[in-house]
Amino acid sequence: MRLRAAHARRVAVAAQGFHEPRPAGAVTRAHLRRLISRIQVLQLDSVSVSVRAHYAPVFSRLGPYDRELVDRAAWSHSARSPRLLVEYWAHEAALMAVDDWPLLRWRMREYRHGRWGTEIVKRNAKLAEDIVAAVAELGAVTAGQIEAHLESGPRGPKGPWWDRSDTKWVAEALWSSGVLTTATRVGFARHYDLTERVLPAEVVDRQVDEAHAVRELTLRAATALGIATEADLRDYFRLTARQVKPAIAALLADGELEAVEVDGWAAPAYLRAGQPVPRRDRGTALLCPFDPLIFFRPRVERVFDFHYRIEIYTPAHKRQFGYYVWPFLLDGQLVGRVDLKADRVADTLHVVGAFAESDHQPARIAEPLAAELRAMAGWLGLSDVTVGERGDLRHDLAKALLR
Repeated sequence: MRLRAAHARRVAVAAQGFHEPRPAGAVTRAHLRRLISRIQVLQLDSVSVSVRAHYAPVFSRLGPYDRELVDRAAWSHSARSPRLLVEYWAHEAALMAVDDWPLLRWRMREYRHGRWGTEIVKRNAKLAEDIVAAVAELGAVTAGQIEAHLESGPRGPKGPWWDRSDTKWVAEALWSSGVLTTATRVGFARHYDLTERVLPAEVVDRQVDEAHAVRELTLRAATALGIATEADLRDYFRLTARQVKPAIAALLADGELEAVEVDGWAAPAYLRAGQPVPRRDRGTALLCPFDPLIFFRPRVERVFDFHYRIEIYTPAHKRQFGYYVWPFLLDGQLVGRVDLKADRVADTLHVVGAFAESDHQPARIAEPLAAELRAMAGWLGLSDVTVGERGDLRHDLAKALLR
């Protein structure tokens, strides 16, 4: 089977849920559950210049909603409202469905000494035992509270790893190994607890062998992407070629994937079985830098002909577009980008810079972009949208916001 590049783009956008109308009423837990079953992950990131990354994909697909909906789903539990999401290295650090946590046990075994700083963890086996005992006694606690409880004393000399104490390193390793998990967050600070006190017993007890887990993760990635190369499938859950190649072969044999060629794509592609090819372009939304539609930059360039890099760590005078830039999806195509800042003091969502792609007219982009920015400002509790002095789209956008 052969697809035109435009058809592949439509499949990719539709698979992420952008082709469906946003809910007419309040966004509910059922909406969130259905969205997670589609896109699988909400990536976590500490930057909050506009809004934290894990909230944004829900807004982009479902429109304005109460962010407490995600907070309750991820960081609270009750008999009436069981925990829906759990944190783990599902892409990078991300929220994923609680029921899928056992699919990453093989990664927890790989990270038994943590993802980074493994030498620190290996030489602190006794500290690991003490931390587990402290958490068992205290309940959900931060690394600082654990350290205070253990009377660890002052931190050692500063090192290259963000000046973390050994306690923080070991607690993070225990989190990566699945011994601890995130019970809640307060001000985005992680509170650790024993995994068996946070997740349901049937989830904690479920054992899934690596081959089956990787097959399921590859299938989930294919569902979220709609159409994908092997590299795309690997990236979604950070899998290796060694893992994914046999999983793809098994899914092809089982009829879950279909091998296709896409005009202009150098690598073979795989279409999720049953994934329709939309007849027209649909989907309009602002996308945060860590949105699942765009977090794998080589795919963004291949699917959308859109070169995108995050410039947070680029010196200000060398940035091309800005500090925290949101691509703008209009009718299924990436047509522009805006550098956004939520200015709480001024009570405004400030567009630091607004830029149109070279083959798209600013006048066509401005009105729908203004509508999305107004919706975002209202969602964030801000009363106005203002436009700065950067970008070829700024004048048309400013005029559209005045209408």
